[in-house]
Amino acid sequence: MKKTLAVCSVLLLAVGLCFAQGTTEETYPTKTINLTVPYGAGGTTDLTGRALANAMARNLGGTINVVNTPGAGGSAGTLNVLNSKVDGYTLLANGMLAFSTMPVNGFTDKTYKDWDIWIATFAPNAIIVPKNSPYNTIQDLIEAIQANPGKITAGTAGIGSGGHFGAEIVKAIAGAPYKHITYAGGGPALTATLAGEVAFCPQLLAEYKDLIISGDVKCLATLAAEDIELAPGVVVPSILNFYPEAKKFVPMGEVTGILVPKGLSEDILAKLDAAFAYASKDQAFLDFAKVKSFSVIPKGRAESQAFLDSFASKACYLMYDAGAVAIDPAKFGIMR
Repeated sequence: MKKTLAVCSVLLLAVGLCFAQGTTEETYPTKTINLTVPYGAGGTTDLTGRALANAMARNLGGTINVVNTPGAGGSAGTLNVLNSKVDGYTLLANGMLAFSTMPVNGFTDKTYKDWDIWIATFAPNAIIVPKNSPYNTIQDLIEAIQANPGKITAGTAGIGSGGHFGAEIVKAIAGAPYKHITYAGGGPALTATLAGEVAFCPQLLAEYKDLIISGDVKCLATLAAEDIELAPGVVVPSILNFYPEAKKFVPMGEVTGILVPKGLSEDILAKLDAAFAYASKDQAFLDFAKVKSFSVIPKGRAESQAFLDSFASKACYLMYDAGAVAIDPAKFGIMR
């Protein structure tokens, strides 16, 4: 009799555990979700991550808390998420330029293929200078770099950031190096530019759109394929107007989205799929993107992987061919 009761108790415990596990997935989320932004506040990744978090939380019926963890060009926060428990309660917002080049920068052996990814927006680079800068055209800046190789300073969000790519394209056009000054995010890089700490900032247009319109900074060019009208009478020119040979680099900008290391259950992934699909059509999110001049380009998990097959290759080999990184992307299965 005692043996029978013991067996029954074990069976009931097993059933209870299975039921509890199923209930956790069915009712996800049961607690606050943390969304890591691996940069400081105010940059494109931060702004986009917060807007997506707000919309996704409305669909999930829970709370998404945004946590800024800047450091090492975005790699510190990204690696924190990679090394966290994969349970759906630790997500990452990141730009794909910085993220996809982490292996060739020596930060990790993991690639985009080790993550589930939902891509949301695209924002082009724009090259700005303080309003009192002696540079009034992109040609002025390029000529200064050529005349003073390694001395003209560029402020970016760090190694591998969207701004770093913008600076490398300026370098390629000039045929001469600049001096790279890194900050904890696009917001701090912009602040440094306004203070005159750096000569130019090649971060993302969305980060300083309002300052361009107000005249507090001068936009010399964007890395978009066409001119962009920010407001009536305020048009920022494409780099191609001045340097048609830059066509092989353009359009260049940051693609931003939500990520989680692979390993989540299909039930939770399905809920995140639905939340992202909802967010990408959410009117508040669409209004935010319009105000910031983002292009909304929603891609689910499979489509994001296919997109990154090409995008990561372009990004990694741009850095490798420019000599900005020494590790061959092919080492990680990233081919031309």
